[in-house]
Amino acid sequence: MIVHGHRISLVLGLLMAPCIGFAQQLDNTQIMTTLGQVKAAAPAVDVALLVEEANANVGKGVATLPNWNKLSELSQLIVEIDFENNSTAIEPKSYRTVGLIADALHHPDLFRYKFLIVGHSSATGTAKHNLELSQKLADAINEALSTTFAVSPDRLFSVGAGEEWPIDPGHPESSDNRRVQLINLGLLK
Repeated sequence: MIVHGHRISLVLGLLMAPCIGFAQQLDNTQIMTTLGQVKAAAPAVDVALLVEEANANVGKGVATLPNWNKLSELSQLIVEIDFENNSTAIEPKSYRTVGLIADALHHPDLFRYKFLIVGHSSATGTAKHNLELSQKLADAINEALSTTFAVSPDRLFSVGAGEEWPIDPGHPESSDNRRVQLINLGLLK
């Protein structure tokens, strides 16, 4: 049986950063350098408010909402994560990439920071289904990092954005829009 996977991009840090790395090219230094670029005046992000706004704006977009807009001011890196078709199961070949991310999060330079995992989908299903799927994808990365790779769950938060914040708005059904972002939220308190 052949299983076709969903390719999901994991974005870390500055939303429009040109720093794109694929699983074969990604290394801990690249992850640490990108995630470590934290501005002293970075905006505070309320994760519960992000969830509330996403649920209240299904089909309307979230990128321009004040709390979601704050995320674009924080650091990012794009890497490739593959999931099994119609599943939140991470493809075995992508566990190496998730492991590299976990290694970087365990590094002393990043150990004191907390991270938001934002799931995104393309517009191939209903907006409500896509929001639920994107939350599950974010939760899957969160769970892998916290259980398999022992990143403290107190440092990880997840939220789904569905199809509401496409990276390629001109092609909402494009697979490029299916991604997961890992965003540095600043120091643990």
